[in-house]
Amino acid sequence: MSALVDLRDFLGLTRVNETTWSFVASERLITPGHFLYGGAGLAAGLAALEEASERATVWGSAQYLAHAPKNATVTLTTELAAVGHRVTQARCVALVEGREILTVNAALGRGELTSPVAWTTMLDVPRPLDCPPRHLPQALGANFFAHVESRTALGRTLDELDGTPGSPVSALWVRIPGHLEPSAATLALFGDYVSGGAIEPMGRRTMGRSLDNTLRVASLERTEWVLIEIHMHALRDGMGQGTAFLWSENGTLLATASQSFAARYFDDLVP
Repeated sequence: MSALVDLRDFLGLTRVNETTWSFVASERLITPGHFLYGGAGLAAGLAALEEASERATVWGSAQYLAHAPKNATVTLTTELAAVGHRVTQARCVALVEGREILTVNAALGRGELTSPVAWTTMLDVPRPLDCPPRHLPQALGANFFAHVESRTALGRTLDELDGTPGSPVSALWVRIPGHLEPSAATLALFGDYVSGGAIEPMGRRTMGRSLDNTLRVASLERTEWVLIEIHMHALRDGMGQGTAFLWSENGTLLATASQSFAARYFDDLVP
Protein backbone atom coordinates (compact mmCIF):
# COMPACT_ATOMS: atom_id res chain seq x y z
CA MET A 1 0.00 0.00 0.00
CA SER A 2 1.06 3.60 -0.54
CA ALA A 3 2.19 5.86 2.26
CA LEU A 4 -1.31 7.32 2.53
CA VAL A 5 -4.30 5.02 2.08
CA ASP A 6 -7.71 6.16 0.89
CA LEU A 7 -10.40 3.98 2.43
CA ARG A 8 -12.29 3.64 -0.87
CA ASP A 9 -9.08 2.30 -2.42
CA PHE A 10 -8.69 -0.13 0.49
CA LEU A 11 -12.21 -1.38 -0.18
CA GLY A 12 -11.72 -1.36 -3.95
CA LEU A 13 -15.02 0.51 -4.27
CA THR A 14 -15.94 1.65 -7.80
CA ARG A 15 -18.88 3.78 -8.87
CA VAL A 16 -20.81 2.16 -11.73
CA ASN A 17 -23.53 4.79 -12.25
CA GLU A 18 -25.56 7.34 -10.29
CA THR A 19 -27.02 4.77 -7.88
CA THR A 20 -24.71 1.75 -8.16
CA TRP A 21 -21.25 0.82 -6.84
CA SER A 22 -19.28 -2.43 -6.83
CA PHE A 23 -16.28 -4.07 -5.21
CA VAL A 24 -14.66 -7.49 -5.00
CA ALA A 25 -14.49 -9.48 -1.77
CA SER A 26 -10.70 -9.68 -2.06
CA GLU A 27 -8.28 -11.22 0.41
CA ARG A 28 -8.05 -8.08 2.54
CA LEU A 29 -11.86 -7.88 2.90
CA ILE A 30 -12.57 -11.44 4.00
CA THR A 31 -12.78 -13.21 7.34
CA PRO A 32 -10.70 -16.24 8.34
CA GLY A 33 -13.70 -18.23 7.06
CA HIS A 34 -13.03 -16.85 3.52
CA PHE A 35 -16.21 -14.82 3.17
CA LEU A 36 -16.84 -11.07 3.26
CA TYR A 37 -15.93 -9.45 6.58
CA GLY A 38 -19.12 -7.90 7.95
CA GLY A 39 -17.47 -4.59 8.77
CA ALA A 40 -16.32 -4.29 5.16
CA GLY A 41 -19.90 -4.70 3.96
CA LEU A 42 -21.14 -1.91 6.23
CA ALA A 43 -18.11 0.23 5.34
CA ALA A 44 -18.75 -0.09 1.60
CA GLY A 45 -22.44 0.63 2.04
CA LEU A 46 -21.78 3.79 4.05
CA ALA A 47 -19.12 5.00 1.61
CA ALA A 48 -21.57 4.56 -1.28
CA LEU A 49 -24.39 6.31 0.59
CA GLU A 50 -22.16 9.23 1.53
CA GLU A 51 -21.15 9.70 -2.09
CA ALA A 52 -24.73 9.34 -3.32
CA SER A 53 -26.17 11.78 -0.78
CA GLU A 54 -23.15 14.11 -0.56
CA ARG A 55 -23.66 14.05 3.20
CA ALA A 56 -21.76 12.55 6.13
CA THR A 57 -22.94 9.52 8.09
CA VAL A 58 -24.74 10.09 11.38
CA TRP A 59 -25.88 6.51 11.88
CA GLY A 60 -25.71 3.33 9.86
CA SER A 61 -26.78 -0.26 10.45
CA ALA A 62 -26.25 -3.42 8.43
CA GLN A 63 -28.29 -6.62 8.56
CA TYR A 64 -26.42 -9.63 7.20
CA LEU A 65 -28.54 -12.06 5.20
CA ALA A 66 -26.03 -14.30 3.42
CA HIS A 67 -22.31 -14.75 2.83
CA ALA A 68 -20.30 -13.33 -0.06
CA PRO A 69 -17.48 -15.80 -0.78
CA LYS A 70 -13.90 -14.75 -1.45
CA ASN A 71 -13.43 -13.03 -4.83
CA ALA A 72 -17.17 -12.54 -5.34
CA THR A 73 -18.22 -9.27 -7.01
CA VAL A 74 -20.56 -7.34 -4.72
CA THR A 75 -22.97 -4.83 -6.30
CA LEU A 76 -24.35 -2.01 -4.13
CA THR A 77 -27.56 -0.21 -5.08
CA THR A 78 -28.39 2.98 -3.17
CA GLU A 79 -31.75 4.67 -2.60
CA LEU A 80 -32.20 8.10 -1.01
CA ALA A 81 -35.57 7.35 0.58
CA ALA A 82 -36.16 10.76 2.22
CA VAL A 83 -34.07 13.88 1.57
CA GLY A 84 -34.62 16.63 4.13
CA HIS A 85 -33.15 20.06 4.67
CA ARG A 86 -30.47 18.69 7.02
CA VAL A 87 -30.78 14.88 7.01
CA THR A 88 -31.10 12.21 4.33
CA GLN A 89 -32.57 8.82 5.22
CA ALA A 90 -31.20 6.20 2.85
CA ARG A 91 -30.65 2.52 2.23
CA CYS A 92 -28.17 0.38 0.34
CA VAL A 93 -28.74 -3.18 -0.85
CA ALA A 94 -25.75 -5.43 -1.59
CA LEU A 95 -26.13 -8.26 -4.10
CA VAL A 96 -23.94 -11.14 -5.26
CA GLU A 97 -25.12 -12.77 -8.49
CA GLY A 98 -28.57 -11.28 -7.94
CA ARG A 99 -28.88 -12.56 -4.37
CA GLU A 100 -29.24 -10.03 -1.54
CA ILE A 101 -26.48 -10.55 1.03
CA LEU A 102 -26.84 -7.47 3.24
CA THR A 103 -28.89 -4.32 3.67
CA VAL A 104 -27.59 -1.04 5.08
CA ASN A 105 -29.93 1.62 6.45
CA ALA A 106 -28.47 5.01 7.36
CA ALA A 107 -29.10 8.64 8.24
CA LEU A 108 -26.71 11.20 6.77
CA GLY A 109 -26.39 14.93 7.41
CA ARG A 110 -25.88 17.38 10.25
CA GLY A 111 -28.10 18.99 12.90
CA GLU A 112 -28.03 22.41 14.57
CA LEU A 113 -26.77 21.83 18.12
CA THR A 114 -23.36 20.74 19.37
CA SER A 115 -21.56 20.15 22.67
CA PRO A 116 -17.97 21.20 23.44
CA VAL A 117 -17.22 17.82 25.00
CA ALA A 118 -18.35 14.21 24.87
CA TRP A 119 -20.16 12.94 27.95
CA THR A 120 -17.89 9.96 28.43
CA THR A 121 -14.13 9.55 28.69
CA MET A 122 -11.58 7.15 27.24
CA LEU A 123 -10.07 4.37 29.33
CA ASP A 124 -6.65 5.01 30.81
CA VAL A 125 -4.55 2.57 28.78
CA PRO A 126 -0.92 2.54 27.54
CA ARG A 127 -0.05 4.20 24.25
CA PRO A 128 -0.28 1.95 21.17
CA LEU A 129 3.43 1.12 20.81
CA ASP A 130 3.61 0.28 24.52
CA CYS A 131 1.00 -2.47 24.06
CA PRO A 132 1.76 -6.03 22.86
CA PRO A 133 0.92 -6.87 19.23
CA ARG A 134 -2.13 -9.05 18.65
CA HIS A 135 -1.81 -11.73 15.98
CA LEU A 136 -4.27 -14.35 14.79
CA PRO A 137 -2.95 -17.89 14.26
CA GLN A 138 -1.19 -18.31 10.90
CA ALA A 139 -3.33 -21.37 10.25
CA LEU A 140 -6.26 -19.02 9.60
CA GLY A 141 -4.54 -17.82 6.43
CA ALA A 142 -4.58 -14.40 4.75
CA ASN A 143 -7.60 -12.22 5.54
CA PHE A 144 -8.65 -8.73 6.66
CA PHE A 145 -6.85 -9.00 9.98
CA ALA A 146 -3.51 -9.49 8.22
CA HIS A 147 -3.89 -6.00 6.71
CA VAL A 148 -4.71 -4.24 9.98
CA GLU A 149 -2.29 -3.79 12.87
CA SER A 150 -3.75 -4.32 16.34
CA ARG A 151 -2.33 -4.21 19.86
CA THR A 152 -3.88 -5.36 23.14
CA ALA A 153 -4.47 -2.30 25.35
CA LEU A 154 -6.65 -3.95 28.02
CA GLY A 155 -7.13 -7.67 28.54
CA ARG A 156 -5.18 -10.78 27.65
CA THR A 157 -3.38 -11.65 24.44
CA LEU A 158 -4.58 -14.75 22.58
CA ASP A 159 -1.61 -16.72 23.93
CA GLU A 160 -2.56 -15.86 27.50
CA LEU A 161 -6.07 -17.30 27.33
CA ASP A 162 -6.30 -20.35 29.60
CA GLY A 163 -10.04 -20.93 29.95
CA THR A 164 -10.36 -18.69 33.00
CA PRO A 165 -13.27 -16.23 32.63
CA GLY A 166 -12.20 -12.59 32.57
CA SER A 167 -13.67 -9.10 32.43
CA PRO A 168 -16.41 -8.22 29.93
CA VAL A 169 -14.44 -5.04 29.15
CA SER A 170 -11.38 -5.13 26.88
CA ALA A 171 -9.64 -2.75 24.50
CA LEU A 172 -7.48 -2.82 21.37
CA TRP A 173 -5.51 -0.20 19.51
CA VAL A 174 -5.96 -0.71 15.76
CA ARG A 175 -4.79 1.00 12.59
CA ILE A 176 -4.74 0.53 8.85
CA PRO A 177 -1.11 1.38 8.07
CA GLY A 178 -0.90 4.66 6.18
CA HIS A 179 -4.53 5.63 6.84
CA LEU A 180 -4.79 8.79 8.98
CA GLU A 181 -8.20 10.25 8.12
CA PRO A 182 -10.90 8.15 9.77
CA SER A 183 -14.24 8.09 7.99
CA ALA A 184 -17.49 6.39 8.85
CA ALA A 185 -16.35 3.56 6.60
CA THR A 186 -13.08 3.18 8.52
CA LEU A 187 -14.91 3.11 11.83
CA ALA A 188 -17.37 0.55 10.47
CA LEU A 189 -14.42 -1.77 9.82
CA PHE A 190 -13.23 -1.34 13.41
CA GLY A 191 -16.71 -1.55 14.95
CA ASP A 192 -16.97 -5.15 13.76
CA TYR A 193 -14.31 -6.07 16.33
CA VAL A 194 -17.06 -6.20 18.97
CA SER A 195 -17.63 -9.92 18.47
CA GLY A 196 -13.95 -10.59 19.20
CA GLY A 197 -14.47 -9.09 22.67
CA ALA A 198 -16.09 -12.35 23.76
CA ILE A 199 -12.67 -13.98 24.16
CA GLU A 200 -11.87 -12.06 27.34
CA PRO A 201 -14.95 -12.93 29.47
CA MET A 202 -15.04 -16.47 28.04
CA GLY A 203 -11.31 -17.02 28.54
CA ARG A 204 -11.07 -18.94 25.26
CA ARG A 205 -10.61 -18.06 21.61
CA THR A 206 -13.99 -17.52 19.98
CA MET A 207 -15.18 -16.45 16.55
CA GLY A 208 -18.38 -14.58 15.74
CA ARG A 209 -20.58 -14.41 12.64
CA SER A 210 -22.17 -10.97 12.46
CA LEU A 211 -25.96 -10.79 12.44
CA ASP A 212 -25.93 -7.00 12.44
CA ASN A 213 -23.59 -4.03 12.89
CA THR A 214 -24.57 -0.52 13.93
CA LEU A 215 -22.33 2.55 13.90
CA ARG A 216 -23.13 5.97 15.37
CA VAL A 217 -20.61 8.66 14.42
CA ALA A 218 -19.75 11.25 17.07
CA SER A 219 -16.77 13.11 15.59
CA LEU A 220 -14.03 12.56 13.03
CA GLU A 221 -10.47 13.69 13.60
CA ARG A 222 -7.08 12.80 12.17
CA THR A 223 -5.52 9.91 14.10
CA GLU A 224 -3.17 7.06 13.26
CA TRP A 225 -4.51 4.63 15.86
CA VAL A 226 -8.08 4.06 17.03
CA LEU A 227 -8.83 2.57 20.45
CA ILE A 228 -11.67 0.06 20.38
CA GLU A 229 -13.09 -0.16 23.91
CA ILE A 230 -15.36 -3.22 23.92
CA HIS A 231 -18.10 -3.97 26.46
CA MET A 232 -19.65 -7.43 26.16
CA HIS A 233 -23.21 -7.60 27.48
CA ALA A 234 -24.30 -11.21 27.10
CA LEU A 235 -23.64 -14.54 25.38
CA ARG A 236 -26.39 -17.11 25.64
CA ASP A 237 -27.51 -20.00 23.43
CA GLY A 238 -24.64 -19.23 21.09
CA MET A 239 -25.74 -15.62 20.51
CA GLY A 240 -23.69 -12.70 21.78
CA GLN A 241 -24.12 -8.95 21.96
CA GLY A 242 -21.89 -6.06 22.85
CA THR A 243 -20.98 -2.44 22.24
CA ALA A 244 -17.79 -0.46 21.67
CA PHE A 245 -16.51 3.08 22.05
CA LEU A 246 -14.07 4.13 19.32
CA TRP A 247 -11.50 6.75 20.38
CA SER A 248 -8.76 8.77 18.71
CA GLU A 249 -5.25 8.84 20.20
CA ASN A 250 -6.12 12.25 21.69
CA GLY A 251 -9.10 10.81 23.56
CA THR A 252 -11.79 12.15 21.22
CA LEU A 253 -14.88 9.95 20.92
CA LEU A 254 -15.13 9.08 17.23
CA ALA A 255 -18.11 6.73 17.28
CA THR A 256 -19.97 4.02 19.13
CA ALA A 257 -20.68 0.59 17.67
CA SER A 258 -22.96 -2.30 18.60
CA GLN A 259 -23.37 -5.81 17.30
CA SER A 260 -25.21 -9.11 17.63
CA PHE A 261 -23.41 -12.25 16.51
CA ALA A 262 -23.50 -16.04 16.44
CA ALA A 263 -20.51 -17.26 18.48
CA ARG A 264 -18.48 -20.44 18.57
CA TYR A 265 -15.13 -21.57 19.95
CA PHE A 266 -12.32 -21.97 17.46
CA ASP A 267 -9.45 -23.00 19.72
CA ASP A 268 -10.49 -26.63 19.20
CA LEU A 269 -10.38 -26.16 15.43
CA VAL A 270 -7.22 -24.09 14.94
CA PRO A 271 -3.89 -24.94 16.61
